[in-house]
Amino acid sequence: MIKHECGVFGIYDHDEAARLAYFGLYAQQHRGQESAGIVTFGTDGVHEHKGMGLVPDVFTEASLQKLTGRNAIGHVRYSTTGSSSASNAQPFLTNYKGRSIALAHNGNLVNAGQLREDLENEGAIFSTSNDTEVFMHLLVRALRHNDLPGAVKEACYRVRGAYCLLVMMDGIMVAVRDPHGFHPLALGRMNGSTVFASETCAFDLLEAEFIRSVAPGEVVIVEGNNVSSDTLIGPMPEKPAQCIFELVYFARPDSYIFDEQVYLCRKKMGCNLARESTPDVDFVMPFPDSGIYPALGFAQGSGLPYEHAMIRNHYVGRTFIQPSQSMRSFGVRVKINPVREMIEGKRICIIDDSIVRGTTMTTRVKKLRELGAKEVHIRISSPPVISPCYYGIDFSSRGELIAAQHNLAEITRKLDVDSLHYLSIEGLLGSVSQPQNYCMACFTGNYPVPCDDCGGKFKLEGSCGSR
Repeated sequence: MIKHECGVFGIYDHDEAARLAYFGLYAQQHRGQESAGIVTFGTDGVHEHKGMGLVPDVFTEASLQKLTGRNAIGHVRYSTTGSSSASNAQPFLTNYKGRSIALAHNGNLVNAGQLREDLENEGAIFSTSNDTEVFMHLLVRALRHNDLPGAVKEACYRVRGAYCLLVMMDGIMVAVRDPHGFHPLALGRMNGSTVFASETCAFDLLEAEFIRSVAPGEVVIVEGNNVSSDTLIGPMPEKPAQCIFELVYFARPDSYIFDEQVYLCRKKMGCNLARESTPDVDFVMPFPDSGIYPALGFAQGSGLPYEHAMIRNHYVGRTFIQPSQSMRSFGVRVKINPVREMIEGKRICIIDDSIVRGTTMTTRVKKLRELGAKEVHIRISSPPVISPCYYGIDFSSRGELIAAQHNLAEITRKLDVDSLHYLSIEGLLGSVSQPQNYCMACFTGNYPVPCDDCGGKFKLEGSCGSR
């Protein structure tokens, strides 16, 4: 089925921890729209609040006031493994020998199915269909003979795949990024408090200082006034495998991830695309919002006029991460409205970041044709998506991917466009400063971490939770 992305946020030692966590999640709402949650730790105990929906819908002023404590971790979710249900909302909170443990996870464990089977054979009982609960079971078992940082490292040794974790227990907060560094995790400071976030845009909203990225394979431990660094157990890969689709589409353009400014990378993708293929058209237009930044680069690189002939309704969620196909189709119909006078009789070049299933693009091109566009050309600022992602982005079935089923000429005919060009692999890698450090599996089929046990979004569904 479909993969996900999530966003995490943590703050240590601040008298308004819950409120800051709320805004940290709000800034990262684009990373997950299914559910949101916050867990706080204080002298009066541990408190949690989570639910289905967007951050402002889940939390009220009253619920935030009940989340007392100076330490907090939060999470926004779009499902990778497990259904869209309240039981799968994070952070996960459990108790072990009188101690409360909270865990927030962004990523996807590719061996979660086998680990869960092993744990169930040992008598473990699961209440969700989420791979994060698998990690929690491993963590609790490791706590029998470890402190929290040691237990986190032991649990991570058994998992494979993509994970950024925030774990909190007994006044200690631990942040971890997997050895390949698939997804971003940032470390910052705010008035003497330590903060973590999936993206730096959360720091900007809070006026926190971005210190650095958590390194691949790094374990950052915050306890009292001390912030220390450790590394995961076991051999480390020769180089990172950072998800380049974060830069193509997923991250907010104002974020700084993987030592790159997302906005500038997307403009460079558009500029490189213009060098590869510029059609003879009247103007360039993006499909907002994700197409705006490569379209700016394309217009500057080609010298073509830049126009906004499609206007987005910002009260509609991002089509790409809606949890069901029926909702996705609905979103396509209501999300963008054309400026009719700009389209009739015009030769138009559309710039977008990617074509995954082709559903959205087909609908939009059809609308442009109905409005009298003379020619419609498409330029895509990434290569064709030909392979599933097993590490946490929203496409997992090869059968869903239009470029995996059809060649360029066939896609051009299916979309009913006059021409189509995708950015080359070389052009994409030429848009980043360290091209050797990226996972390109969705474009090449070369996986840095093999996945023999990846059965789709609901592989852990079993009897827990409902679809």
